[in-house]
Order: sequence, then C-alpha cells, then structure tokens
Amino acid sequence: MTESHHINAGRRGLLIAGALSATVAAVPSVAGAAQAVSTSGQAPPVLMKVSLDVNGRRHSLELDTRTTLLDALREHLHLTGTKKGCDHGQCGACTVMLDGQRINACLTLAVMHDGAKVTTIEGLGTPDKLHPMQAAFIAHDGYQCGYCTPGQICSAVAALGEIRQGIPSHVSADLNAAPQATPEELRERMSGNICRCGAYSNIIEAITEVAGRPA
Repeated sequence: MTESHHINAGRRGLLIAGALSATVAAVPSVAGAAQAVSTSGQAPPVLMKVSLDVNGRRHSLELDTRTTLLDALREHLHLTGTKKGCDHGQCGACTVMLDGQRINACLTLAVMHDGAKVTTIEGLGTPDKLHPMQAAFIAHDGYQCGYCTPGQICSAVAALGEIRQGIPSHVSADLNAAPQATPEELRERMSGNICRCGAYSNIIEAITEVAGRPA
C-alpha cells in the first residue's frame, strides 16, 4: 500500500508540475497579445482637414484619413440620399458627381478631394422643383423600390453630359462622330448601375425622354 501511495503521489506531483509549467509558459504569450491589442486599440486615427463644396454649400470637415467620400456624405453630412449598396464599386448605388464627373463614392477617400465640388441626389432637385431626370423616372416608373434610384439618376445626368461633350463609349461605332443618345449608348453608359428590381427598360425610357432637353 505504501509503495502504491508513493506511486500515485508521484504521478499527481508530475501532473501538477506539468500543468504549472505549461501555464507559466503560456502567460507571457497571453500577456503579450493583450498588450498588443491594448496598444493598437489606443492608437488614435490619423485626422485630416478637408473642405468640400457639396450641393453648392461649403463644408469643412476633420476626418479619419480612411473615411470614404460615401461615408463622409452619409455619416458626417447626413446626406443619406446617396446609398451604400455593395460598398465595392460594383452596384452604382453610391454614384455622385465629383467636379462634374460621375464617381462611385465608396471607392474614393474624402481627403483626396479637398476643394472639390460634389453633387448628390439632394443637390439635383427638390420635391417642389424636381430635376427633369427625377420627373422622368417618376413618369416612367423607373424607380420601383427606390434604393438604387439616387445613383441611377446621378449617373444618368452625368451620362447625358458625356454625350453632349462628345465623349465616346465602348459601343460608339465612330469615335470621330458625335455620340447619340441611342438605347445602345445609354445601356452601355448605365451598365455600372445595377437595378435589382429589373426596371432597366423604364430607366432607358426616362433617360431617352430627358435626352431631348437640358439635363
């Protein structure tokens, strides 16, 4: 019995010693990881001042340099008409006009555009005075659920501007001739804006109507 007792005691001691050794070895790693997380969590974001002319009004902001133009518009200026869809530049819901050119606001940083002029859906028209493109979308039922509509309208206005400037597209047959607002041209130029409701034919009809007058 005495020999058995000593064997069991020896085994218990060995197990306890092994467990303690493993714990001691692990503690520095855990502590180091916790310190790293704590350090990274305390690191302040890099801020930069940026001035944007949005819909004719000048705004001075101090932003985290990682802030996208989309988040600056929605979260800092509370212009929520511009929608966040895929957040990867694939759906076009965040389309705005930057210095007259359409752009996916989710793919560019706000601090890259200090002094720029930005036009969002709120800057095109008001409920009392709709932009012709807004009115055409309503008349042709080009909005349906409405989520992608702000980006669709901003893109459509810019697309007609490109046609008026003589900028060709991938389907322009003659690069030296002035492009026309044909359904083929409009479909190509609007291909970056996805409508999950499938209102594409209605959207093209709305743009075609507006193409005959200033947009």
